[in-house]
Amino acid sequence: MLELTGKVAFVAGAGSVGEGWGNGKATAVLMARQGARVYGVDVNLQALDDTGGVMRQEGLTNWTGRACDLTRSDEVKAAVEDCIQRYGRIDILVNNVGGSSPGDPVSMSEETWDAQMDLNLKTAFLGCKHVLPVMERQFAESGKGGAIVNVSSIGCMSFQVEGRVSAAYAASKAGILAFSRSTAIAYVKKGIRVNTVVPGAMHTPLVEHRLVKQLGAQDAQSLIAKRHGSVPMGRMGDAWDVANAVLFLASDEAGYITATQLVVDGGMTAARPGP
Repeated sequence: MLELTGKVAFVAGAGSVGEGWGNGKATAVLMARQGARVYGVDVNLQALDDTGGVMRQEGLTNWTGRACDLTRSDEVKAAVEDCIQRYGRIDILVNNVGGSSPGDPVSMSEETWDAQMDLNLKTAFLGCKHVLPVMERQFAESGKGGAIVNVSSIGCMSFQVEGRVSAAYAASKAGILAFSRSTAIAYVKKGIRVNTVVPGAMHTPLVEHRLVKQLGAQDAQSLIAKRHGSVPMGRMGDAWDVANAVLFLASDEAGYITATQLVVDGGMTAARPGP
C-alpha cells in the first residue's frame, strides 16, 4: 500500500523552520521511506541539511537536497533540470511552501501583500510551470504522467484561525484551491492529477518559531494548550498527519482522484459556523 518504489518526488519546502518535524520535512522523509527517490528543495540550506541528516540516520540514500528560492522562476527551473539530470523523471510534485503575515487590507503594506502572494501562491505556480511539461512528456512517452499535491490551509476558509486577520494569507491559500482545480482539469487528459491538502491547526516548529510572537502569546506552552483546545478532537495534528495525506494523494491508490481537496483539521472547519 502507498508504495512509491521507482518514482521520483520533487518536494518544495523540504526543510523545517526549526528543530522537529515540519510538513515538508516529514513529507520528504515519508516518501523516501516508501521507496521514492526524493529531490528536496528549500530556501534554507541548513534546513535541507537537517532533512538529509535524518535520511542518512535511517539509511535512506535516495535523497538529494538543493537550496532554491522557490519564488524565483530561474532557480526553480534550474532545480527541475538538475532533478531530471540526476533521476531522469519527476512523478510527484509537492508544493509545500508558505507562511502567514497578519493584517487587514488597510493595516497591511503593499510589500507584505506582494510577498505573501509570492510565497504562498507564486511558488506553487512556478513549481507547476516547470514540472508540468516534464510530466506531460512522460505521459506521451509511457502513458504515465504524474501527481501534484499543493498545500493550502483552513485559514482560507470561513473563519480566521486564532481570531487573527491575515487577509493576504487567506487570499493566497484560497488561490491555491482554485489554482489546483483549474490546473487539474487542464491536464486531466494528459495523465496528470492535481489535488490539495488543507491542514488545520498543526503542532509543527512554526508554533514556537513564529506564532508565539505573531499572536502575542505569553509563552509557547499556553499557546499550544489553547490551540489543542480549539480542535474538536482535543489536540492539534502534526506534520505526519499532513505528510500521510500528501502521500495518499500522490500514490497510485488515489489514481481516480483529481481536482479535489483533503482537509486535515481534526474537525475544525465542520465545527465552526459558516459565513
